[in-house]
Amino acid sequence: MTIKLLGIGKTDDPALQNLTEVYINRLQFYNKFEFELIPDIKKAKNLNENQQKQKEGELLLNKLIASDFVVLLDEGGKQFTSEAFSEYIQKRLNSGLKQLVFVIGGPYGFSEAVYTRADSTISLSKMTFSHQMVRLFFTEQLYRAFTILRNEPYHHR
Repeated sequence: MTIKLLGIGKTDDPALQNLTEVYINRLQFYNKFEFELIPDIKKAKNLNENQQKQKEGELLLNKLIASDFVVLLDEGGKQFTSEAFSEYIQKRLNSGLKQLVFVIGGPYGFSEAVYTRADSTISLSKMTFSHQMVRLFFTEQLYRAFTILRNEPYHHR
């Protein structure tokens, strides 16, 4: 199974980008992992919040195929401990899925069409983080999940 992280826009902060790449590289040891960014919407300043979500939603949906299991990273989603998230990942690995896609929305979140397409939503926290920081937090937590599954010492409990 391939695990894919799909997001909108580039990371402006080189430090965040570098740290995210550290975990992306570490993930390659455990599972096939892809990270894909869709370019920011052009002339987004001319769009209202809903129009921007609609356009971003169309771009996100065009990157998905029917067999993908789609998980939105959304503040209203289910929250997990790191151990429970590792169990969630293990269940998906065991399910025979071809591709598990985690999606980070743009600055205003997701369109209704994206919510409709989603198979699941999870939240990293009740707090709101920038979509750029979520990339780092999610890749670190996914890496942590794999180390938990392998009983490696990265996760201390």
